[in-house]
Amino acid sequence: MRLSELARELDLEVRSAAERLDAEVRGGYASDLMSDVIANAEEGFLWVTMQSHANIVAVAAMKELAGIILVNGREPQEETVAKGEEKNIPILVSRLPAFELIGRLYRLGIPGQGADAQGI
Repeated sequence: MRLSELARELDLEVRSAAERLDAEVRGGYASDLMSDVIANAEEGFLWVTMQSHANIVAVAAMKELAGIILVNGREPQEETVAKGEEKNIPILVSRLPAFELIGRLYRLGIPGQGADAQGI
């Protein structure tokens, strides 16, 4: 599913790199620990987090993630938005809590890490 479709279905607000919403989302990963995302998230995944500082963009760019969703209505810092534009990383905001958003992503067909290998 494309990031633009998810944004529409889940009423996500785009904060950076709107031109990259055509990215295909291969899966999802949720964590607030950057080291965990570095170790486990896969290329093309969507990262769900409550972190809003600029370092999240560096991690997303390094891992070649499809984008970042901030939950609970958290807004990215100005520096984060600027870095998202610079690195062409979509940052989106959801008013939903992480648990509910992740459930909706899963219902829309976005698998979690290792889901294909587990036959889920």
